[in-house]
Amino acid sequence: MKTSDFDYYLPPELIAQMPLEPRDRARLLILRRESGSLEHRHFYDITELLMPGDVLVMNDSRVIPARLHGHKKNTGAKVEILLLRGVGEGIWEALVKPGKRLPMGTVVEIASGMSAEIGEVLTDGIRLVKFTGEALLSDLGEMPLPPYIHTPLKSPERYQTVYAREQGSAAAPTAGLHFTKELLQGLRAKGIECLYTTLHIGLDTFRPVQVADPTHHPIHREYGYLNPEVALRITKAKAEGRRIVCVGTTSVRLLEHAARLNQGATLEPFAGWVDLFILPGFKFRVTDALITNFHLPCSSLIMLVSAFAGLEFVKKTYAEAVSKRYRFYSFGDAMLIV
Repeated sequence: MKTSDFDYYLPPELIAQMPLEPRDRARLLILRRESGSLEHRHFYDITELLMPGDVLVMNDSRVIPARLHGHKKNTGAKVEILLLRGVGEGIWEALVKPGKRLPMGTVVEIASGMSAEIGEVLTDGIRLVKFTGEALLSDLGEMPLPPYIHTPLKSPERYQTVYAREQGSAAAPTAGLHFTKELLQGLRAKGIECLYTTLHIGLDTFRPVQVADPTHHPIHREYGYLNPEVALRITKAKAEGRRIVCVGTTSVRLLEHAARLNQGATLEPFAGWVDLFILPGFKFRVTDALITNFHLPCSSLIMLVSAFAGLEFVKKTYAEAVSKRYRFYSFGDAMLIV
């Protein structure tokens, strides 16, 4: 297995720049693993495609306004800071630009009452940054859209799921962007159980795997939380033979990470760092079906999807999606893998 096995050609015009409205109008490509067949539908058909008793597991992490602009105190040179993870009071791991011109101790003025001091260099160019006036972050920060999206959003809320509530992500769990409150109500009315977990999305969402052998890729940790009630309800559903349908790769990583920590049939509550890198050959213990978007070439996300659906099937699916002019990436269309 090589990283290049997960590469594919995508015409640039298929990279979605704006979200569809209403949210549930995205196209939905259904992958049936047992038969190897594909079916073309729309996302609002999800109510027909899921069955009473299914358990839908969603990531309720909320994107923080993590991009900040400022200037060096002594020279006035422009600086950009992208927050990745809070590690203490006023201290964040962050990406800073221009990194090579920001030695330790550099002070960046962001606004009246708020500044940042650039700290040590960690792995992959990540820096520690200490803020004064941290309470102003929510007012001064901008939504950190992926670098391939060049069209400004009319409303930052369009880069949040309708069920987002736990602050902490540097990017949205984009598979959930297709859901509306009405669609969720319809699913519950049909007898589909809707549960929420939390995984705060970090750096790897922005970066492809850059080593030839993906097993040598250092996956970055993300903080997650699986509460006792949700763990118990998922355990009960598995014991009763009901399907666990994960919305997004982040939900998969959190549940499968928690499942690896104990060898019994019971899924235990979990709070801590998730560093699970899922590659083909992985044995899924919890996930029975997956709703996800179309991912970047050579990313850890397309590798996870290939582990779940099979690499050759995913290659076939992506070729079909390109030929049928599906919309790709964060604001693109979706897949349901069953």
